[in-house]
Amino acid sequence: MFSEPAANIAKLGLVDSMKVVDLGAGSGFYAYEAARRVGVSGRVYAVDVQKDLLERLRSNGVAQGIRNIEVVWGNAEKIGGTKLREGIADAVIASNILFQIEKPDEFCLEIKRILKPKGKVLIIDWSEVSPIGPKTVFPSMKAQMLFEKSGFKLEQSFGAGDHHYGMVFTRI
Repeated sequence: MFSEPAANIAKLGLVDSMKVVDLGAGSGFYAYEAARRVGVSGRVYAVDVQKDLLERLRSNGVAQGIRNIEVVWGNAEKIGGTKLREGIADAVIASNILFQIEKPDEFCLEIKRILKPKGKVLIIDWSEVSPIGPKTVFPSMKAQMLFEKSGFKLEQSFGAGDHHYGMVFTRI
């Protein structure tokens, strides 16, 4: 099984009215699933550096009847780069983005900045053993060390499909 957004997002325990940030939202699979779970009173901020992907995400969401996604053109590798206010999010999703990040420490600090205390972060990324993954991956142990040194506690780790690992951290 490839990475399954619905099963992975279930690990966050999202409920009505929550605010969720999807960093590197790309095609929107995680944003759409999160939007369904937080309901019309909740909000999902889909952040990406590629404007064309954001526009497609927005229009596909509307076509599916999903209207609680706000697209944000921003850079999660810079403190303040998401353009979101401090402590806005109950949860953050970062799927298939760590392996692309050039400044992992700043990425982690930006997540901490936008996340409420005790908020949760879902990390999904390519497994080191995947035969179809990118040439350079961000190993799960390295991800765990990165988040723990930045003030997060590992709540659970899990297989997120045949080619991905998953982790949920809580902001301390």
